[in-house]
Amino acid sequence: MNQYVTGAVIKALREKNRMTQAELAQKLCVSDKTISKWETAKGYPDVSLLEPIAKTFGISITELISGTPMSNANISANMMRSKFYVCPVCGNVIHSMGEAAINCHGVLLTPLEAEEADEHHKIFIEKVEDEYYARIEHDMTKHHFISFIAAMSPERIQMVKLYPEGNAESRFKISGVKQFLFYCNRDGLFYINKI
Repeated sequence: MNQYVTGAVIKALREKNRMTQAELAQKLCVSDKTISKWETAKGYPDVSLLEPIAKTFGISITELISGTPMSNANISANMMRSKFYVCPVCGNVIHSMGEAAINCHGVLLTPLEAEEADEHHKIFIEKVEDEYYARIEHDMTKHHFISFIAAMSPERIQMVKLYPEGNAESRFKISGVKQFLFYCNRDGLFYINKI
């Protein structure tokens, strides 16, 4: 592990929560000298204490280890700021509207960075009555396929999960759509802004 909870993080969290070393020690069933050792970098908490420490401060273990608190700055709930995560083990697709610490199959997932659709990943959008028909030219084999297509608007997200050996196409309600996203299991997340 490259990073482990530091005494500086524990001290900052303790002070933020207006706790003395003795109060924290009591909650964790350790001595206040132990807390002092952690905070002066003369020792580290045992792995078995990570969950109780995180719980005491009301944060996740990931936040404790990284020293970075997660907060949802996306209070305006604009769906265009959504983040997508895909598990490399099972292909699980996870959507969040703000910062999140997401694990799947023991892997800490990072949000996907969308690239503009390129010549190898073209999406064709056609207006059909009150819907957009989105189609991607892709072989859709068992090992190389488009996993999902999403139509994004500030108020909502319309997402369709696709499967290998199926068609890379779907229909979406036109209402407010500003952008389309789609995910290739080999090449990543792509976008196209509505023209």
